[in-house]
Amino acid sequence: MVMPTLTQILFYSTAGFAVLCALLVILHPNAIRSALFLVLTLFAVAVLYILLNAQFIAAVQVIVYAGAIMVLFLFVIMLLNAGETLEGLKHPMRKIFGFLFGIAVLGQLLAIAHVATIAGARQGGVTQEMVAKAGNTELLGMLLFSKYIYPFEAVSILLLMAIIGSVILAKRKL
Repeated sequence: MVMPTLTQILFYSTAGFAVLCALLVILHPNAIRSALFLVLTLFAVAVLYILLNAQFIAAVQVIVYAGAIMVLFLFVIMLLNAGETLEGLKHPMRKIFGFLFGIAVLGQLLAIAHVATIAGARQGGVTQEMVAKAGNTELLGMLLFSKYIYPFEAVSILLLMAIIGSVILAKRKL
């Protein structure tokens, strides 16, 4: 019998904690507590990034997502006065739609994992020597603004649409 290493124990416990907190984000009826569970999920994901030796992405995860984005989420929750309970989620069709959406996302994740397994989980063309020479942050920046510029811009447009939607929702309440 092979004994698990400390890294494996930390990985599985952190991953389990992240999944549990993510489920509580979805299932908790109080929107503010749900947002706080999301903060815990983001911190657990940051620990997983550290275990993958991606310290820069872990720091960005904590600073940007668990910090700035969650402040915006809580601001919108308080602005829309959705802190007590989410009464609209009691409608059975919304629960069915949410369940079907979750199954679709799970199917997509399994398809991605299957394609990655078939492809042999190739490396992204970045070797350990390149990382040692340039560093994780510089290589990430070069990849982000060259090979992955279109997804990067798509995410920025998506965030802009979310901001515009929040402003429209807030203005409607006044």
